[in-house]
Amino acid sequence: MQQVKLISAEEKLVISLSGEIDSATVDEFYNEVFAIYSHTKMDIQFDCTALTFIDSTTLGTFVKIFKHLREDGKVMSLKNVQPRIRKLFHICSLDTIMEID
Repeated sequence: MQQVKLISAEEKLVISLSGEIDSATVDEFYNEVFAIYSHTKMDIQFDCTALTFIDSTTLGTFVKIFKHLREDGKVMSLKNVQPRIRKLFHICSLDTIMEID
């Protein structure tokens, strides 16, 4: 189970992610993020403190979100990423194009 929750929309959209995001839930994840983004087109920071699992489909969706925001002149970042999830971004070299705290 995964959850997407808007935490703040002051200087940027801070979106908390929790649970698991995989091929079964990735479309819901994408739709929820863009429902939030479409109301206020701001930079997005994902707080991944409670995110426990992602798969390759989710990595591709993060790239899709990243590219969409970049086209709009916005920035996407991830913070509080657990080590094993950070490793996936590193293996795919996504940590070289995305800001991961």
